[in-house]
Amino acid sequence: MGVSDFSSAELRILRGLRRPDKLQRFLDEETAYNKEPDGPTCRSPRRVLRDMTAHCMEGALLGAAALAVNGHEPMLLDLEAERDDDHVLAIFRVGGLWGSIAKSNYSGLRFREPVYRTIRELVMSYFEQYFNLKGEKSLRAYSRPVRLARFDHIQWMTTEEDPWAIPEYLCTIAHTRILPAERERGLSRVDKRLFAAGCYGAVK
Repeated sequence: MGVSDFSSAELRILRGLRRPDKLQRFLDEETAYNKEPDGPTCRSPRRVLRDMTAHCMEGALLGAAALAVNGHEPMLLDLEAERDDDHVLAIFRVGGLWGSIAKSNYSGLRFREPVYRTIRELVMSYFEQYFNLKGEKSLRAYSRPVRLARFDHIQWMTTEEDPWAIPEYLCTIAHTRILPAERERGLSRVDKRLFAAGCYGAVK
C-alpha cells in the first residue's frame, strides 16, 4: 500500500521529480492554483496529477508522495496563522538538514533548500514573508512533523475520496508558539516592496 498503488504512468512522472527543486517547479509551473470555486476540496496526489490543480494542502500531499517515491519519508508540517490561512509544507531531510516543498498563492511561501538544522529554523525562514492582505505578519505556531504513514490505511496517495482525515488531524495536534504574546502585539507591518513581491503571480 502507498507508493506501490500508483500506476506505471504516475510513477514515471513522480520519479522524474527526484530533485526537490524540480518537484517545486512542477508544482509552481505545471499545476494551476486551486481557488476551490465549487467548494472545499482535498485531492489525493493521484487526483492532483490527473487534474493538474492544487492548493496548499493538495500540493503538500503531492509533494510528500513524490518525495516518498524518491526515497524520502513522507512528512507534513502545519504552520498556524492568525487572521490568515494556515499553510502546510511537505518536509524532507538531506544530510540531516531540513527543507520543504509547498504550493502557495504567495511567492515567498514555497520552496526551502535543505539547509536548516532544526524544524524551528525552517519555520522561521517563512516568518517575514508570511502575511495577510492587511500586511500583518501572521505566522504564529507550527506543528511537529507528521509522518503520513499513519494514514496509509486510507490510501492517501491514490484515493478517489478527499482524505479529509489528514487536514483534520493537523488541526487537532499541538502546535508550538513562535513568539510571546507581547512581541506579537508589537510586530511591524510588511513594507510595500515585500508585500508586492509576495503577491507576485498570485491567482486573484
